[in-house]
Amino acid sequence: MAGIGITLHAQNKAKYESLVQEADSLYGAKDFLGSAQRYSSAFEYMGGGGTMEDKYNAACSWALADIPDSAFNQLFQLAERAGYDDIPSLLLDNDLNQLRIDLRWPNLVVLVSANRFKAQAKLNRPLAHLLDSIFIEDQLYRQQGPMVEKQYGRDSEEWKAMLQEMGRSDSTNINLVRDILDKHGWLGADSVGEIGNVTFFAVIQHADLATQQRYLPMMRAAVAKGNADGGDLAYVEDRMSLDEGRRQVYASQIGFDKDTGNYYVLPLEDPDHVDERREKVGLGPIADYVSHWGMRWNVEQYKAQLPALEAKWRAERK
Repeated sequence: MAGIGITLHAQNKAKYESLVQEADSLYGAKDFLGSAQRYSSAFEYMGGGGTMEDKYNAACSWALADIPDSAFNQLFQLAERAGYDDIPSLLLDNDLNQLRIDLRWPNLVVLVSANRFKAQAKLNRPLAHLLDSIFIEDQLYRQQGPMVEKQYGRDSEEWKAMLQEMGRSDSTNINLVRDILDKHGWLGADSVGEIGNVTFFAVIQHADLATQQRYLPMMRAAVAKGNADGGDLAYVEDRMSLDEGRRQVYASQIGFDKDTGNYYVLPLEDPDHVDERREKVGLGPIADYVSHWGMRWNVEQYKAQLPALEAKWRAERK
């Protein structure tokens, strides 16, 4: 991503990236203050600069460390100096929850929204705006899910109510996206922006199997033309494989075992070579992916558990 007033030259890029990796590791360990401080060290090494992604991640760490002044400093830098325009992430990211009650928040949202409006000047602005709104709606309940689960549990009325609202939202979004696809085809980021383009996959992935099957040829053609991301297609294909009773291919779909309270990788074809397949479509290593659910990937252990895991999963599907 674009930097803020810097260029990462070869001689200092390695040091900068090393510090950022340390910051990411500390974030993963929930040492948010340590993470934020390590990001600061990385930026100081670059004369106060850093990439847009790293500046945003630093803001998240400062927010989670309950130091809002530093978080807002990073975010306003992004908005005012780097043209940051990712309003969906700003509105949805749970890391920033503590900032949303601050009097500075509305001004930040106005700045980022203005950047978004400028960035969409060459796009099909009405469609881009509509797809942005659909994306926010699609992700809203999925962002809330972990918090509702942690606070109330999956057997609670609150959890059931959230799922009901998510289903209602998904139904509306699917109809809207169908109308766009049927009228305009699978539009690329050059027409509806990156978030708009991703929204097609996000909504279709959460649609019923018949809808997924209907648009699969269009999805594959879009990837072939460069109008869509192969990694996004992998998520949809994995979801379809499982819905059709087959094993997934890219390990993108994660299940939850109510009996143990643990997450697990849903039935996977050829686990030994999953990272090779993931790399081909632009996805990172499975070990990094499953760590987001507190899992450690051990392929031999997974293969040993797979028959029992798959039998239980198929029984639950009946």
